Amino acid sequence: MVMDTVQVRLSHGLIESMDGLVDTGIYSSRSDVVRDAVRRLVLDKLVGIIPNTGDSVKEMRKIKKKLSKEIKSFKDVEEINRLID
Repeated sequence: MVMDTVQVRLSHGLIESMDGLVDTGIYSSRSDVVRDAVRRLVLDKLVGIIPNTGDSVKEMRKIKKKLSKEIKSFKDVEEINRLID
């Protein structure tokens, strides 16, 4: 999958925290930390509007997979937030 590049300015403390997550092996790179954080933010906004079909783990995996394919820019995240709010 082709990914866009986004420049983000973060505080020194946040960068140190991200590096700590990479150093412990939880994530393989700073980019992985940021991608996961954005996915979690989007999923957090979806909580409560996802219909309960009885298999929430399966549903969340399906949604996460769909989001990872559909979110191509920060504007996509903003659009999802507008639909939710």
